[in-house]
Amino acid sequence: MSKPLYQVKAEFFKTLGHPVRIRVLELLSERDHHVSELLADLGIEPANLSQQLAVLRRARLVVPRKDGTTVSYSLTSPSVAELLAVARGILTSVITGQMELLDDLQNSASLPGDPNSSEKG
Repeated sequence: MSKPLYQVKAEFFKTLGHPVRIRVLELLSERDHHVSELLADLGIEPANLSQQLAVLRRARLVVPRKDGTTVSYSLTSPSVAELLAVARGILTSVITGQMELLDDLQNSASLPGDPNSSEKG
């Protein structure tokens, strides 16, 4: 019996739930990268990068390509880059809304008894 689609989606998003994996996908959204380039950009230990790339490979989000002694990675689909762009847009909207709410709170008249009021009773 196969898993329900919502469970498969949850597992997919869990795969994306690590900052290093997100950054790797962002870098690969720009262009293919050699492992050495990823290491230089991320500033992490090779074993850690290898582990994160393995997770992305198992999820079929990235694919390695060996050329002699060098290995480079690419995204398996441009849809991965599109997903990251959509996530950025959502976060931008959320943060913008939070900033507007903060501005409203800071610009609203102080209420009597408000402990944050700058007026003295």
